[in-house]
Amino acid sequence: MAASEENSSLFPIFILTMMALPLVPYTILKLFRASTKKTKSIHCQCAVCARSGKYHKSLFKRISNFSTCGNLTLVLLWVIMAFLVYYIKNMSREIQVFEPFSILGLESGASESEIKKAYRRLSVQYHPDKNPDPEANKYFVEYISKAYQALTDPISRENYEKYGHPDGRQGFQMGIALPQFLLNIDGASGGILLLWIVGVCILLPLVIAVIYLSRSSKYTGNYVMHQTLLTYYHLMKPSLAPSKVLDVFIKASEYMEIPVRRIDDEPLHKLLLLVRSELNLDSKNIKQEQAKFLKQHPQLVKTQLLIQAHLTRETAGLPATLNDDLKRVLELAPRLLEELMKMALIPRTAQGHGWLRPAVGVVELSQCVIQAVPLSARKAGGGSTEGIASFLQLPHFSEAVTKKIARKKVRTFEELRDMTPQERAELLSQAAGFSAAEIEDVERVLEMMPSLSMEVKCETEGEEGIQESDIVTLQAWVKLERANGLIGALPHAPYYPNHKDENFWFLLADQNSNNVWFSQKISFMDEATAVTAASKAIGEMMEVSGASAKETSTAVREAVEKVKSGSRLVMGKFQAPAEGNYSLTAHCLCDSWIGCDIKTALKVKVLKRTRAGTRGGVIAEDGPSFEEGAEEEEENEEEEYDDDYESEYSEDEDEGPDTKKGPAANGDARRKGKNSSSEGSDSDDE
Repeated sequence: MAASEENSSLFPIFILTMMALPLVPYTILKLFRASTKKTKSIHCQCAVCARSGKYHKSLFKRISNFSTCGNLTLVLLWVIMAFLVYYIKNMSREIQVFEPFSILGLESGASESEIKKAYRRLSVQYHPDKNPDPEANKYFVEYISKAYQALTDPISRENYEKYGHPDGRQGFQMGIALPQFLLNIDGASGGILLLWIVGVCILLPLVIAVIYLSRSSKYTGNYVMHQTLLTYYHLMKPSLAPSKVLDVFIKASEYMEIPVRRIDDEPLHKLLLLVRSELNLDSKNIKQEQAKFLKQHPQLVKTQLLIQAHLTRETAGLPATLNDDLKRVLELAPRLLEELMKMALIPRTAQGHGWLRPAVGVVELSQCVIQAVPLSARKAGGGSTEGIASFLQLPHFSEAVTKKIARKKVRTFEELRDMTPQERAELLSQAAGFSAAEIEDVERVLEMMPSLSMEVKCETEGEEGIQESDIVTLQAWVKLERANGLIGALPHAPYYPNHKDENFWFLLADQNSNNVWFSQKISFMDEATAVTAASKAIGEMMEVSGASAKETSTAVREAVEKVKSGSRLVMGKFQAPAEGNYSLTAHCLCDSWIGCDIKTALKVKVLKRTRAGTRGGVIAEDGPSFEEGAEEEEENEEEEYDDDYESEYSEDEDEGPDTKKGPAANGDARRKGKNSSSEGSDSDDE
């Protein structure tokens, strides 16, 4: 009986141990990550963002942020562990181990006379002749009599004092950590034990595996449905215009699951009247066009109208149900746009190139979604030659304000940024009638806006020039600066309801052929990861080049300093194409801010193959890269930009200055903002 009680008591201890093994390390890791988070504010401090309530740390929001499924599960597991500890502690008091001296109420080593005296005293209290209680009788027979016998018999007492048991040395015993009713295999308990073993050892792992496999077969690692990727892949076209990217974006399977309610019909019809100017409907046959639009799949109609309501900022009159649907649409948007970007950049040609035009369109759509700016605002108008989209992301700005400042000869966003704070304050107060508080909000947002610069260097490892089929390497440093001194920060996005990290896309593309040769996503939020990646990449590059340990250490140290000062390293490999001259353009595109993108020209000359074999190594999976040795094209050749590949909304820019500054000899280019130049040989200027 004692053995069965001991085995039964092991079960909660076993459960407690199995829970504690993963739970304690996971909790420590989670607390460590929470404690190491930066406490410095990295979000916009303007009044518009403050009124949005997105960053307001109210008690309800703190509870909501904490009340995630993972956190609640963690708390529940700790509650269960606490209950098990309490249960085990109380259970250990109830289970009495056979201790003769303790049973008789004596100290260990008591004399024989003391033992007899204690036995007589307890006999008066528990003997069946003195106490008719059955429990007292049981206790007297199983404990008191046995303890007295163990201590009065010389051999039994000697065994107890030596080995802790009246019967002498005991053999090794094992117990099963299961409840006592399962250990009783008589009758139906045997079946219960069998079901327990089958359930825990077979069914439970099988159910977990089925749930995991069913979910993994439906979703990617980025929590996007596989069906969505398949749809995006087939709908993506090389000539897809930015205005048509939205039509592809809304066809995600996630949006097909948004509920369609009859009570939403009337609000959606009203919303259609508000945003129909953004739907590219034929104004001559507006009624027929509206009817044709409404005949589409209900989820497509609802999703597009909600997104257009967000872009045009016409969400004030939406009912609560549609507001909830809109929040769900916007919550999924960054992940879906990232996957749509990957579908545009996925290798489609024999050379492994993606497509530039749809990639630029996806980034432009992402910028508009985050800033709640209509796509039509990118078209020239409102007194601006490049559209007013970049102005509308500023607080208190509207189309009327842009027209007013355009009369003061400020027609581009770059001109506004290049002004001093005093000049801007004077312009906004006089031309637009801004108050001091509104001007301060504008300054805060401009201080948050990133200013990018690029250094692109192409090298061939150990060889002069680039020849056909060579493995060439691209090394680019992208530097981010802000007027307020921050590096990683959340963008000003008061109309976007969720937190959104800034992300940047580095693209090296041939605009004439619409091919993207190399692409990489860049983030300035995680400095530790960037330091590790840059150190590893520079160390491997120096090792391949045969540099000494001292030179390698110096190069790695310089790279780490660059990363800490706000730069990010972009590196990759690709196989050189066929012989010819290639006019490439390096783009750095931001998915959150409008008007911060930069580009720089890069000319690469691939020579006919004269060396045997290929150099380098395996081509990187994420795309191609470049090497030193690219030469300039013929003298006085001007680079031509096909603006249709960048944005169908932009006006043709004056490329005169860029033609002089852009091309870089030997694959070396530097670009800072929109006004910086690329460096190379002087042959183009002769």
